[in-house]
Amino acid sequence: MHGTEHMPTSVRVTDITARDGFQNIKEWIPTEVKIAVIDALAAAGVRKMEATSFVSPKAVPQMADAAQVIEHCRNHLPQVELVALAPNLRGAENAAKAGVPEISYVVSASAAHNKANINRTHDESLSDLAAIGEAFPSLKINLSMSTVFGCPFDGETPVEKVLWLLEESVKRGAGSVTLCDTIGVANPRQVAAVVEAVKAQFPRLPLALHLHDTHGMGLANTLAALQAGVDCFETAAGGLGGCPFAPGAAGNTSTEDMVNMLHRMGVATGLDMEKYLSAVAIVREKVNPAIPGRLASARTYSEFCFFSCA
Repeated sequence: MHGTEHMPTSVRVTDITARDGFQNIKEWIPTEVKIAVIDALAAAGVRKMEATSFVSPKAVPQMADAAQVIEHCRNHLPQVELVALAPNLRGAENAAKAGVPEISYVVSASAAHNKANINRTHDESLSDLAAIGEAFPSLKINLSMSTVFGCPFDGETPVEKVLWLLEESVKRGAGSVTLCDTIGVANPRQVAAVVEAVKAQFPRLPLALHLHDTHGMGLANTLAALQAGVDCFETAAGGLGGCPFAPGAAGNTSTEDMVNMLHRMGVATGLDMEKYLSAVAIVREKVNPAIPGRLASARTYSEFCFFSCA
């Protein structure tokens, strides 16, 4: 594992609260509440946000107001780079129609989870990816690769399968990739090994990590990725989140907990911690009072400097 001298000096945060953080919540979150959270996140300095999902309302009812959410963001938050999840050609079409410049196209590294999550084989997913690229050439496509570090049905995901699927996806138009620990079973040595394998084969491909905290290793895995040279992470306010089609998967790595760690280490994020915690407070009051993130209910001690990183 690399030492701290290889770590980036700044990190880019893609906030996924309004999509992954909300999608598993069964009780309907009013659109105005979603917008209030999004506005608070933007006020805290979030500059890239996965704001919603263009999926079937029957499959994920919480995302039924996707077009309205995007309309608000486009009209009121020009400083925020918008991303929306789209699992198929129809979702991409709806995202493009709504004015979204970039989609996260979801494919699972494990065949079993791909079938459970989006009811497709790998060949069908790859075919749809190519069709999206042809139909919407100006649409940025980020490959959001699920179950990279383990599958709830098949167990181990061989790194060779990850590299094969990534190569085939890049051929069909994916311009970047997010490696997702969908069920939160990764460990730091595994994260470092997978990142190094991906960077060795695709050295110029923009790379991000999406790490769930199911087993409490989200921050440890984040540190391992940092030391391997990753400088972009997808996280959610309060550690909310989970996959509806991955049994037992808990929430994401908490944005505020990760930012607190990074700021203590002297790694810049561009986020204002106090303002971000105000957004978390809205989530706790209006959406879910039992959010799992640590800093949401702990004293920040921001008035002290415990260790100089200079």
